[in-house]
Amino acid sequence: MKKLTNNEIARAIYLSTKGKSGTHLTDTLHNVVKFLHRRRLLLKSKEILEILKKIINKEERVMVAKVSSVKKLDAEIKKDLTHSLKKKYDAKEIILEEKLNENLLGGVRIEINDEVIDLTLKNKIGQLQKYLTRTV
Repeated sequence: MKKLTNNEIARAIYLSTKGKSGTHLTDTLHNVVKFLHRRRLLLKSKEILEILKKIINKEERVMVAKVSSVKKLDAEIKKDLTHSLKKKYDAKEIILEEKLNENLLGGVRIEINDEVIDLTLKNKIGQLQKYLTRTV
């Protein structure tokens, strides 16, 4: 018997529940839990759910952006940031997960998908230093 990966299981759950609601969805999810139990995969359910969440977000063009800054961002900056990220990534919705990082001098650091957008003061100073000390 072939061993299924967590990605394959999450993809199968997504495809089997897509477009279902009510009792159809409940029955399908009940069968998923029974399958995971039979295959002794209930301990991996948290990992599978994380992968499933990523699949759903990708399919529905929802992106999660982790934003690090020294202080809490105000509403206007969040609105502008969300608008810019929606445009850049052609997303229907952007979910901002804010994280305060007192080690930053200023600015923001954004992690979205596998990309990092570093707009921190430390990074800008480093870029300026590199530019000024380059050999011509």
